[in-house]
Amino acid sequence: MDAQILSSRRRDKVWLNADSGQLDHFRAGVEKTTDPADWPFAVGVEKNVLIYDGIKLRQISRDPHLRRELMAEWVEAFATGPGVIVIKGAMPDLTVVDRATEVFDAIVRDEREKGKVAADHFAKAGANDRIWNSLQKHCLTDPENFASYYASEAIAMVSQAWLGAGYQMTAQMNRVNPGGVAQKAHRDYHLGFMSPAQMQAYPGHIHAISPVLTLQGAVAHCDMPIESGPTLFLPYSQTFFEGYLAFGRPEFQHYFAEHHVQLPLAKGDAVFFNPALMHGAGTNVSTDIYRMANLLQVSSAFGRAMETVDRERMSTAVYPALLEAKRSGTMTAQDVANAIAATAEGYAFPTNLDSDPPLGGLAPKTQAALMAEALEAGMDAASFADVIERHADKRRA
Repeated sequence: MDAQILSSRRRDKVWLNADSGQLDHFRAGVEKTTDPADWPFAVGVEKNVLIYDGIKLRQISRDPHLRRELMAEWVEAFATGPGVIVIKGAMPDLTVVDRATEVFDAIVRDEREKGKVAADHFAKAGANDRIWNSLQKHCLTDPENFASYYASEAIAMVSQAWLGAGYQMTAQMNRVNPGGVAQKAHRDYHLGFMSPAQMQAYPGHIHAISPVLTLQGAVAHCDMPIESGPTLFLPYSQTFFEGYLAFGRPEFQHYFAEHHVQLPLAKGDAVFFNPALMHGAGTNVSTDIYRMANLLQVSSAFGRAMETVDRERMSTAVYPALLEAKRSGTMTAQDVANAIAATAEGYAFPTNLDSDPPLGGLAPKTQAALMAEALEAGMDAASFADVIERHADKRRA
């Protein structure tokens, strides 16, 4: 094979672009029918979504062999199957769910009184009610209820199945009020929270591993008939390799609008899905249903560096040197960018989304971006140190 052809093919395979992925290939992957015989632990299939029973799950959890078999089934369901499961009666005690709802209601009232309006990644700020970091706020408000809530065998088993031991739980309460409009169909964190331009900076194998770094889930805190707008899903869409770059394109959005599925949920049910599955909250056309769910985002233990590094201190220390190098021309723009990448935090998460919200985009501004902007503007070192300190303060929980 010609060396130039080989190099071009290799480049296109590794470095995806905004036009990567064809709708015909996408359709071939999602236009499937889920065969119940392939999923022996499921109690049913509805609209291509696998349905499991919480009572049966809790019985199985006590048998180590059956437990692993069920968890293995879930892994295949998330990876190459429909990509989404519903567990009916995932929460065994609805009084625990009701008490958690009371806690969330109180937190929403308190935050409103303090003038907080929670921004949203995929909806207009203030259109619905959202509690960022509901996990910590729930825990500190009512530790006993928190412990009972997260003692759920369903939550623990699904998280361990997809992510293994040491997973990191986070949660955000979301209440879509009557009249709340549907979200744009999307994939989720990590790559799903980036612009197409940002995604193209990550090679293909990172597009492949992003879905196995997190698990998405939601616990229903009220009955959710279709008119209340429960989440829309497109089963099997997580299997489309180019999907992160493709999902926002008009032809893919149109296909989702025409072919998504939607299932009603009862209070205490839970839904879990691969973060690469195209999905989005539905429109609440009801007049009296305040659709509340506790959204669970569970992360792999491996999503962390080996060492702790004080990047705030490093950024403040190196800034004067970079500023002088830029002014004197002893470092090129690329040299400066490389030094910033080794020094400053280049990723927006984790952060405190109450005080560091994703205004004007899907993610807040990073420390590295602030550093690059300051250097471009010629900001003095003392002012930059103040900017970085305030930025760090905003990110703390």
